[in-house]
Amino acid sequence: MPHSIDRRRLRAGIVGGGRGAFIGSVHRIAAELDGQALVVAGAMSADAARAAESAAAWFLDRSYDSYEAMARAEQARADGIDFVIVATPNHLHYPVARAFLSAGIHVVCDKPLALTVQEGEALAKLVEHTGRIFALTHNYTGYPAAREARERVRHGELGEIRKVLVEYQQDWLMQPLERMGSKQAEWRTDPARAGAGGCVGDIGTHAQNLLEFISGTHIESLCADLSVHVEGRRLDDDANILLRLDNGAKGTLLCSQIACGEENDLRIRLYGTKAGLEWHQQEPNTLILKPAGEPWRRLRCGQAYLSEAARAASRTPAGHPEGYLEAFATLYRDVIADIRRVARSEAPLGSYPDVHDGLRGLRFITAAVESSRRGAQWVSL
Repeated sequence: MPHSIDRRRLRAGIVGGGRGAFIGSVHRIAAELDGQALVVAGAMSADAARAAESAAAWFLDRSYDSYEAMARAEQARADGIDFVIVATPNHLHYPVARAFLSAGIHVVCDKPLALTVQEGEALAKLVEHTGRIFALTHNYTGYPAAREARERVRHGELGEIRKVLVEYQQDWLMQPLERMGSKQAEWRTDPARAGAGGCVGDIGTHAQNLLEFISGTHIESLCADLSVHVEGRRLDDDANILLRLDNGAKGTLLCSQIACGEENDLRIRLYGTKAGLEWHQQEPNTLILKPAGEPWRRLRCGQAYLSEAARAASRTPAGHPEGYLEAFATLYRDVIADIRRVARSEAPLGSYPDVHDGLRGLRFITAAVESSRRGAQWVSL
């Protein structure tokens, strides 16, 4: 007999992401894209009226004034949510995730994992204690081309990795938007709500995670120079970082939110003893393979010659771009499959960034900030 959880869509809840927020709608679309889940409940704002209005706009069955009340109530319901989406500013990631994990509810959380390494370590222990699924939405790992790149590295096509270059450039914080009424800029540049890192925490962690995801290596130590270019800003808006990886390779990580003319330029290049690889997120369907002594090859998404991992992450025919929302949805599809496995007392596959990846991200932020404060000294992770 099929398990009861396999005969229905999963019920999801969301904390944060209410009216005026960008990321909430992204999570809802991604969670629901494959028809495996439906968002039915939320505590979408700390402001009760805004929370109710936001929930009504989404036609949610249940709206709560606080995440604490939501966790208690959903735990007690026979038709309570199976997992919660944490789409709040960074300072709430830890307390919200802790509340729902303690209530026995699986968690999908925005990055970074928490404000501090200590909070991240506490969450890792709680995840282990509860046995609940915890996923972190480093969504770029969901792109078919990123998964194809990872498989090529895993199967030795690049040989031994020697050098990795990753960068993430934006320009949206060129001006002091935090003092011009932008809610998104306001909390992202506030140390109390964003954490110790500004640009390096907001987008640098995506670059760090993508580097480690594709290369199969970990950053062992770094030398960082963080800058504040907008006068009066309290957190970095630009970072230049040298890297040493645990396999002996070296590299650089550049991230900026004041790079004039750049929209969302995330790109990665890997160089091994046999070949190189290059991927640009703004042109997501092409992976460039550079074999030694041979012409470059343009590998395209949607083609039968790609790995099973890349084909499984593809939803559209060749030539139709696999984009931001689909990559998010791939993570949700994998998480939902694991939630079903856990309900059947089966081991999860864990094919998505988890609490331990989040903890590495926090250690990366902490090391980068410490290195820069020391005058760009090398710091171990």
